[in-house]
Amino acid sequence: MQTKNRNEMKESSFNIEYKEDLYISSLLHKDDPYKMNWVEGTQLWGTIRAPKGIDTEVTRSFTNNNTLREVYTFTNKTEFDIFSKLGDISIYTTFNDDYESADVCITNKCHAHIWCGGTVSYIMGLRMGGEGPHLGLFLTKGSLKSYSIERDLSLISNDRGDFLVHAAPLALAPGESYVIEWELFWHDGKEDFYKKLETYPNYLNIKAENYTVFEDEEINIEISLHNSLIDKQINITRNSQAISYTKEENIVKINEVDLVIGEYSYIVHIGEISTEVKIFVLPIISKLVRSRCDFIVNKQQYHNRDSHLDGAFLIYDNEDQHIYYSHYHDHNGGRERFGMGVLLARFLRNNKDEKIEKSLKKYVGYIRRELYDEDTGMVFNDIKRNNDIHRLYNYSWLAVLFKELYLTYKSEAFLKEMSKVLLSYYKQGGADFYPIELPMFEMLALLKEANFNVEKDEIFSHFEKHVNTIMSYGVSYPKSEVNFEQTIVAPAAGCLLEMYKLTEDSKYLDEAKKHIKILELFNGLQPDYHLYETAIRHWDGYWFGKHRLYGDTFPHYWSSLTGRVYQNVAEITKDTEYYKKAEASYRGVLNLFNEDGSASCAKLTPHTVNGIKAGFYDPWANDQDWGLYYMFNYID
Repeated sequence: MQTKNRNEMKESSFNIEYKEDLYISSLLHKDDPYKMNWVEGTQLWGTIRAPKGIDTEVTRSFTNNNTLREVYTFTNKTEFDIFSKLGDISIYTTFNDDYESADVCITNKCHAHIWCGGTVSYIMGLRMGGEGPHLGLFLTKGSLKSYSIERDLSLISNDRGDFLVHAAPLALAPGESYVIEWELFWHDGKEDFYKKLETYPNYLNIKAENYTVFEDEEINIEISLHNSLIDKQINITRNSQAISYTKEENIVKINEVDLVIGEYSYIVHIGEISTEVKIFVLPIISKLVRSRCDFIVNKQQYHNRDSHLDGAFLIYDNEDQHIYYSHYHDHNGGRERFGMGVLLARFLRNNKDEKIEKSLKKYVGYIRRELYDEDTGMVFNDIKRNNDIHRLYNYSWLAVLFKELYLTYKSEAFLKEMSKVLLSYYKQGGADFYPIELPMFEMLALLKEANFNVEKDEIFSHFEKHVNTIMSYGVSYPKSEVNFEQTIVAPAAGCLLEMYKLTEDSKYLDEAKKHIKILELFNGLQPDYHLYETAIRHWDGYWFGKHRLYGDTFPHYWSSLTGRVYQNVAEITKDTEYYKKAEASYRGVLNLFNEDGSASCAKLTPHTVNGIKAGFYDPWANDQDWGLYYMFNYID
C-alpha cells in the first residue's frame, strides 16, 4: 500500500492526524469547541482489506469546496484475472458511533446513517446532540453494495462497532485498476446534508411516497436528476423486469398499482450511474393483524396443565417450527411478550372471534397466576412469580394490557388492576425510571370517565413527580440497560408530551422539544423500507434473537416508539409533517411481519458482524408485536 500524496494537502477546516502516513487516526473540525474526533474506532480510518494479488494506493487531497477527497485504487498485480465477492474489498470508515454517558454522546459521538446504494452511496454522520458541524461522506467514483461491522463485544450493547464499506463485486484483468473515491464534507444537519449531495453530478435524489405500502395502495417514486443527467438514457427495472416511467424536465416518476405482496427492488440506470430503491408491499393492516393474532393463538400459546407456563404466549421458532421458552430473561414467559396479549386485546375491541377471545382469557388467567400479584400490584419477571430480576419496564406494559382489556370489555375491574400496577410501579421507584410506553393522558382520561377520581388524582401526582424528575435530568440521561439509546430519549420526550396534554403547561412542551431534536437524529432517510425513518438500534438481535448476533437491527420494533412521539407532537401542534413522520416510523417496522402471521424479532442488516454472516431476519417471533400494535392503533 502506498501513502497519500502530502503535496496535494492544503488549508481547510479539517484537522487531521495520521498514523504511519497511511491511516487517519483523528479527524476534527478545527473550530469545534468540543474537539470531537469523528473517526474513532478499534481500527484506523482508511484501513483496507483486499484479496491477495491486489495492490492498493491511497491519495488524499482537499478540494476547492473545502471537502476532503480520498481515492482508493485497487490494482491487479498478478498475471491472472482476479474476481471479488461481496465483502472481499473493504475500507474501514470508522465513524465514532458508540455509547458512553449521555453527556459524552451529546457532544462527542455521532450517529452514522449508512447507504451503500451502488454508485449513489453515502454516510450521513450526525452528532448525537444535534449541534453542528456534522460530517458527511459521498461516493464520487466506484460502487458500494453493503457494509459490515466489527464490534468490541466487551462493551456489550454500547458499542456499535467499526464500519467496513464493501465495494461491489468486480473482476480485474492483469494490470487493471478499480477506483473507490469519495469526499468528506461538513454539514449542518439532515436537510443541509442532502442539499450538499444535490451538488454532485452522480447523485440521484430518490423519494417514495411510502417505502412500506399496503396492497390497496399505489407505489409512487420520484427521482430528481442533476442537470448534467437530464438528457441521459434512463432504464428502470423492478425485480429485474423493465418498467415504464414518466419524465418531466429533471423529475422521473414511477407509479405502479396492484402489485402482489412482497419486496420490490427498483434499479435505476442513468449513464454510468446505477442505484436502487426498495419498497415492501404488505396486506392491508386489518388482514395483517388478524393473521398475526391467529398465528399467536395457534402457535405461540402453550397448553400443558402440568406446567406453570400453561396459557403463556411464548417465543416461536420459525426454523424449527416449535414453541420455545427459557428462564433466561429475554426468552422467558413475561416481559416484552406482554405485547402479544396487548395486540389480541386491541384486535378484539372491534372484532369478534371466539377462538382469539378464549385464548386471550386463558393468557390473562396465566398472568394473574404467574406474573402479577392482585393484592399488591407487583409485576414479576417470569413464571412462579419469579423476580430474580425486578424489572420496572414490565409494569407499564402490564398496565397497558389492562387498559386494552378495559377498552375491549368495559369492565371497571381492569381499570382497578391498571391503577394497582401503576401505583406499585411508583412504589418501586418508577419516578426515577424511563418507561417504554406509558400513555398517561389516555389512562387518566379512562379513570375520569369511570369516576375513579381517587385513583386518578393519586396517579396524576405520581405522573407529575415523574415528569419533573425527567425535567431535572434534562438531556443528561441516566444510564439504563444501554448507556444512551433511542428508548431512553423517546420515553423522555413521550412523558413530557403526555404531561403537556394533561396540563397544557407550555414548560412541558418546550422541554419535550429538546428531546425530540435529539430523538430525530437516530432516524435515517435512506431509500429502503428497512431504513427510512427507522431508528438506529444494534443489540436487540443478540438479546432477543435465536442466533444471538449483535449488530445493526433495521428494523427493530421499538423504532416505532419514535413514531409514538411524532404522533403526539402532530396531535398537539397540528404539524402535518410530524403525522407523515409518525406514519413512516410505524410502517417501517412492519416488514417484521409476514402474510401468514409469522414474525421476526429483528432484522440483522450488515453483511457480516465480526465475520459472521448477517443480512437476515432472526427466526424467532419473540417481542415484536408492540410495533404492529402501534400501527393498528394509529390506523384503526
